[in-house]
Amino acid sequence: MSSSQKLLQPYKMGDLQLKNRVVMAPMTRSRADNEALKPTQMHQLYYEQRSTAGLIISEGSPVSKRAIGYICTPGIFSQEQVEGWKKVVNTVHAAEGKIFIQLWHCGSMSHPDFHNGEKPWSASDVNPNEKSYTPEGFKDTVAPKPMTTAEVRQTIQEFKQAAENSKAAGFDGVEIHASNGYLFHQFFNKHTNKRTDLYGGSIENRARILFEVIDEIKKVYPENRIGVRLNPSLHGAFGMQADEETIPTFEYIVKNLNHFDLAYLHLSEPFTDVSKVPFLVSEIAKHFRPLYKGTLMINNNFDQESGNRVLEENLADLVAYGKLFISNPDLPVRFEKNAPLQAWDQATFYVPGEKGYTDYPSLEELSKK
Repeated sequence: MSSSQKLLQPYKMGDLQLKNRVVMAPMTRSRADNEALKPTQMHQLYYEQRSTAGLIISEGSPVSKRAIGYICTPGIFSQEQVEGWKKVVNTVHAAEGKIFIQLWHCGSMSHPDFHNGEKPWSASDVNPNEKSYTPEGFKDTVAPKPMTTAEVRQTIQEFKQAAENSKAAGFDGVEIHASNGYLFHQFFNKHTNKRTDLYGGSIENRARILFEVIDEIKKVYPENRIGVRLNPSLHGAFGMQADEETIPTFEYIVKNLNHFDLAYLHLSEPFTDVSKVPFLVSEIAKHFRPLYKGTLMINNNFDQESGNRVLEENLADLVAYGKLFISNPDLPVRFEKNAPLQAWDQATFYVPGEKGYTDYPSLEELSKK
């Protein structure tokens, strides 16, 4: 593959050699339409089609039943799920791809319908006032149950067990989903964390859960096979509200992640325009690059040109693409050939079946028509 574009140059990430810097971002697709919530043959094909990525990060995979917040998301907490993921991983490896699994806990971004009528767990009883995608359609979220200190520690162990299951499935590594308003983010944010124990109050305490999870997972995977995803300037969604401690909290987290030899730090640029929002920063890569000494991955609405530019300006080492990978399974090949990109069909992002999932043709398939 051509190396004239920075995106297409190989990259050494820890002890893994990536064939390019184009990463497939983690994306919920809600295709595990079975009682066991296990990956199927359809998942194998979906990920195999996208194995030209330097690295694939799987869709978020709930670490326990308690972690579920959306329909049909394939978990990593049962043996059936491990066996399903093992087939996915083997398929990707056979196609000379590399794949991490994203470990996920939705926290308050869930609904009692997923938990036998019980409230979902979170840092505190703050309703995110969002919609949860339940088996009966979208429903209003509720005020969650504040986790006891013992339940926080139980959840930390669930992440460790999920990492053990991921290793058994053969994943090259794991990404901790500490982003986008889910459980870890609910601990980080002062508005959603009203705790008075070791996991609340100060910035250090609100960030504690993440570092304790890393400490447990590194007993399973080497540090250089663990990634962390953060979204520092998320605002006005999933119950997240910015305040004077929001960016200092993420600066503290990012600086302290330097104490680990992580595979990467995965940051999202703002989902919305935050230029007029007090306390937030608009240019995430530019702000956090000087603070983090390891591999930095950046995400959100990059195209070929802006992806190459952010790498050339040394603001990131890897670029993660989401929607473009949905509709262009061979995205790096298209970048190499400067080929037209196919548009995605948003109506099929979260519905069952192959339509909008495995039926987008590659360039090679198009050439045979």
